[in-house]
Amino acid sequence: MVITDDQGYGDMGNRGNPIIKTPNLDRLHDESVRFTNYHVSTTCAPSRGSLMTGRHCNRLNVFHTITGRSLLWEDERLLPQVLAENGYVNGMFGKWHLGDNYPFRPEDRGFHEVVRHGAGGITQGPDYWRNDYFDDTYWHNGELEAYEGYCTDVFFEEAMEFIEANKEQPFFAYISTNAPHAPYNVPEEYYNLYKDVPELPDRFKRFYGMITNIDDNMQRLEEKLDALGLRENTILIFTTDNGTAGGNRIYDGGLRGSKGSVYEGGHRVPFFVRWPAGGVEGGYDVDRLVAHYDVLPTFVDLLGLQFTPVKPLDGKSFARLFHDAEAEWPNRILYMDTQRKQNLLKYQTYTVMDERWRLVNGNELYDVTTDLAQTQNVIESHPEVAARLAEGYERWWQSFESERLNERYAYIKVGSQYENPSRISAHDMLTGKHLHVWHQYGAANASQGTGRWKVEFVEDGEYRISLRRFPVESGLPINATFPEEERRLELDRVFPASVKDDFTAAYLYVAGLSGERKIQEGQEAVSYTGFVPAGRYDMEAQLIDAAGRVYPAYYVEIEKL
Repeated sequence: MVITDDQGYGDMGNRGNPIIKTPNLDRLHDESVRFTNYHVSTTCAPSRGSLMTGRHCNRLNVFHTITGRSLLWEDERLLPQVLAENGYVNGMFGKWHLGDNYPFRPEDRGFHEVVRHGAGGITQGPDYWRNDYFDDTYWHNGELEAYEGYCTDVFFEEAMEFIEANKEQPFFAYISTNAPHAPYNVPEEYYNLYKDVPELPDRFKRFYGMITNIDDNMQRLEEKLDALGLRENTILIFTTDNGTAGGNRIYDGGLRGSKGSVYEGGHRVPFFVRWPAGGVEGGYDVDRLVAHYDVLPTFVDLLGLQFTPVKPLDGKSFARLFHDAEAEWPNRILYMDTQRKQNLLKYQTYTVMDERWRLVNGNELYDVTTDLAQTQNVIESHPEVAARLAEGYERWWQSFESERLNERYAYIKVGSQYENPSRISAHDMLTGKHLHVWHQYGAANASQGTGRWKVEFVEDGEYRISLRRFPVESGLPINATFPEEERRLELDRVFPASVKDDFTAAYLYVAGLSGERKIQEGQEAVSYTGFVPAGRYDMEAQLIDAAGRVYPAYYVEIEKL
């Protein structure tokens, strides 16, 4: 399964884009069964949560991409766990974005081989300090390891090595690129493919270059499957995690909206499947309404896996549609929303969908069988349709309220044998004012914000808790300053300057450890050591400047001694 990040329906040649170069994806399109009415969430972590569980992201604590609301509940069962229980070996390469600490990491959730960056993208807070897509350091099965090459090339190469090592047994290779997500760092040769295209702003020359690089890697993957004799009996899936990150300004593929939007362009994405030995091929479209949370039950069905859900699934197997586009299929009502708040909020930017209709935010109605671009609001002509879909939304929302989801939080577990020390960042701090505290740029810029982390100490013991502005691998003191840097192609700023050097104190409050301490000149971390009983706690960790203004400790390290 190859899933790219922020690539929309119109960002491929097979959808009629006259500029972009994607010959290998176009060939896969021609050989595959294409689900042309396949929907995901409008942003990345929510889509990945639903894909992995067969459940709507709002049930999973994955309705945001930051602020502790991208940590997928530890009591959910995931696709790789189901596959592992059925004899598969599983590898994950690239972007996870469902938790960077135990028990949320991919290696905690059924994957046997993992090479990944941190958080939702390279350069974000949990990622290795100052990764820039080239010759970066990633987490390999929980340990930091340096790699040579461009990020997408590395993730595909690692996946192909995994496939070759496991060619004699059932395997699941989840290749989840961070490209073409920002920042749009791209090898020069791919930038140059679009350098002289006058209608492309510079950002989109890089965005398209990143996609063409993915396309070349798809060809490398195909060649590897051929060389290993695996092409016929390997299910190959290509999809994306949400609508385009602005590519609709160049070519929209006939859809309105982009990433984050509840119009079609925000959540209708490609889903190509090819499996020659299973009779899934031939290059035809299936235009039935399906979604990301249908994927798990579909492959349980298709592969005959043993699986008993521990929680009710929102998804439904669409395996029958692989061989018959006209097979009986219910006219379901599906729901997508863009929450991006600290707690779930009813009526927060949503769409209600059935085979024909889209009710958007309760006051717009579109017939997508005749108006896919959603240009004509026909709610006044079809009030009964709007009422039916609105009633469905009310029932759907009641299911969240009955589960009391806003009263639950995901706790990062510290002091365990699986992760010690634990490196925690402001990316997962619960806060209403987040600005850029979740990003490495926020640490460099000293972005303000306040909040708390949900932390579970798994054992009684002596702990050391270290508050930092910069992560340990940076070697930087809390008050370090440095100039802005330019990326190698000199196309965009890669890292902002640090000019703030007046942090004077740190403050910690968790369990019995609390208090304010002065920051000494050249000090990299302010540490607190003491006994903490096992249990769940709210943790506050702050840096304070000379004017008394409060900032988060952008990085906190907790070690059981």
